[in-house]
Amino acid sequence: MAETDGETIADLPPSAKLVYKVLEYNGPLTQKGIVEESMLSARTVRYALERLEEVGAVDEDVYFADARQNLYEIVTEDDGTAEQTDTAVSD
Repeated sequence: MAETDGETIADLPPSAKLVYKVLEYNGPLTQKGIVEESMLSARTVRYALERLEEVGAVDEDVYFADARQNLYEIVTEDDGTAEQTDTAVSD
């Protein structure tokens, strides 16, 4: 992880904050999924993800459905691991 000079999500540009919120609401997504949900350009999403990774807010993993893509998810503050989404439906 790169040195962030104490930077937090609040210090990031609005596009990075929007990408963070999209991941927060939708769970793990590919870059293409983030582009579709946020309606930002692919280039803007790439930059936002780079910035979020620099501050340790987002984790990048392999997307097993298509290994050419990466899956991005929010890193939780408490244990430093990526946030897991629960997709089970309660009855």
